[in-house]
Order: sequence, then C-alpha cells, then structure tokens
Amino acid sequence: MKRAIIGPASAKGLRSLAFASFALFVLGPATVAAEEAWPARPIRFIVPSSPGGGTDLYARYLAQALVEPLKQQVIVENRPGGRGNIGAVAVAKAAPDGYTFLVSGNPSLVVNPAIYRNLPYDAERDFAPVARGVVNPLVLSVLPEVPARSLAELIALGKREPGTLAYASAGATTATYFGVRLLEEASGARFLHVPYKGAGQAYQGLFGGQIKFMLADMGTAIPHIRAGKLIALAATFPTKMLPGVPTLGELGYPDSEVNAVFSVVAPAAVPRPIVMHMNAAINAAMKTPWLAQKLEEATFIPVFETPEEFAATLKKDREKWAAIVKRLGIKAE
Repeated sequence: MKRAIIGPASAKGLRSLAFASFALFVLGPATVAAEEAWPARPIRFIVPSSPGGGTDLYARYLAQALVEPLKQQVIVENRPGGRGNIGAVAVAKAAPDGYTFLVSGNPSLVVNPAIYRNLPYDAERDFAPVARGVVNPLVLSVLPEVPARSLAELIALGKREPGTLAYASAGATTATYFGVRLLEEASGARFLHVPYKGAGQAYQGLFGGQIKFMLADMGTAIPHIRAGKLIALAATFPTKMLPGVPTLGELGYPDSEVNAVFSVVAPAAVPRPIVMHMNAAINAAMKTPWLAQKLEEATFIPVFETPEEFAATLKKDREKWAAIVKRLGIKAE
C-alpha cells in the first residue's frame, strides 16, 4: 500500500473557488451551518490500482486541487489487487463520515458486477455517487520492434500468427483489456493477453520486452510516444495531442472505442450535504486554470454531472458492460 500526502497547492486559480457561496445556494443556510465543521481532518482518496496509471494520476491532481478549498490535506492511498475489488471493499466498509472516498476506473463500479457473482460489495447499494470525474481516451501503441506501422498491419499479424503477439492490460476487467477484445471480435485477429495489476506494472512489462503492444491511457502513453519508445496506431477519441493518429472508428472499428472513466464515490451512508459539497468542490476545481490545464495535458475530458446524473450514468454503464461481458463470454479468473 502506498500513500502520498498532498499539501496546500500553490497553483494560480485555486483561490478563486467560492465553495461557501455555492453551498449556501444549493444546500441552504441551516444545512451549511450543520455541516460547516466538515472537513475537520485530512481526507483519504483510495485508488484501487497501482501508482503510475491514469486513475492514480487523476486522483493526485484532484487531491492537490482540493486542498485549498477544503482547507485539509488529501491523502492518496493505492490499494491495488483483486481486479479493483480490494480498494472498493475498503471504501464500501469505511465509516460513512465523509473522510474516505474511492477514486476508481470502470472495473470496480460497472464491470466487476457483471463478472463476479459473489463480490464482497454491492456496486450500486454500497456506494454514493459523488462526481463523474473525467473520461480518459485510450491509444493503441506498439513497440518499435513490432513490424506494424498501422492498425491494419497489426490486425494482419494477429490473423497470420493468432494468439502469439502479446499485449498488456491494466487488468482483465479494464477498458485497456476490453478494447482489444472488442477489436478481436470485430476483426478476426487473435492476440495473447497478459494482465497486470495496474498500468504502471503493465508499462514495466511492455518496456521489459515481455509484451509487444498495449491499449493504454492516452495521458500516460503520450510521453512514451513522443520519446519514440512507442508507436501510436489508433486512438479511441480524437485529440490534438496526437496529430495524425486516426481513431478506431475512422479505421472501421467504432465498437472498439471504449474509454476509461475515473470517478469519485463514497460509502453509501455518507450524509447528503457532504456528497453535494464534495461534488461542488470537484466540479469547481476542474474548471480552475491550474487543474484544467493539467487535465488537458493528460488528455482527460472533464464531465460535470450532479450526483443524480452520475447515478443515472452508472446505471446505463452497468447495463452496457453486462451485455458486453455476456457476449464476449468473460468469466471470473
């Protein structure tokens, strides 16, 4: 388990957040008075994956941006393992006092419920949706040694030598895995899946030579692409950060355009005023110049939803992924 304590941020623009005014407008004077003591101690963000991936990066940026408006330190704690279930359980069973939040990608909230029959938590009942967070597009990249300079050439390799060209994922329940599976389904190519506990470890396997390509978080892949260590073949979303790189949809595979989503939830019984306060804080922070620039550099796309809108989105996403899991025949390992 690794922790990072984020101290007061010095970035310009954070001082402009008017959270007291927003809370007074949304919650009303009586509620604000009742909840004004929160937060009275440091807040903990639990990330259910290892350091180095997109979820971890978003959590750390967000933690830094929230220090000043919340007037408390924010501790980022990585709890990888169990396909995201270990960190999710820790938050589901945490005291519902507003001091522990889960910053998670798709698996813990919408994918795992479709795969595991006996989860130690209920993804819908045990969490209070707080903020949608960001959508993180992915990019399919290969090592320079792979004889493929286009998606068509990679698919041809996967057809000519099925099941031999290895690819990494941040886990068998992540968008980095499902995107390749959906590409296999649509193209007829077959590759060898090598799962890791998180994106950080997946990159170690990639650059260690154990695997040859990866559908990865765009923000973490771009520095390696710019350094010439990886060659980008296709993206799941158009971006000016990768000029000239086509999307999977443009190449004829729109159903393979899955994206990672990094969201914030709390234990289910957290008081409603705290959920609203944190939602307002997160949405406002993502509009400040400092964090907005960081998100853009990481290719994260902010989504500004209320807790109710986020809950409705989660419901739709669970239905979508349940259908994909059933169609692909994904089983718990």
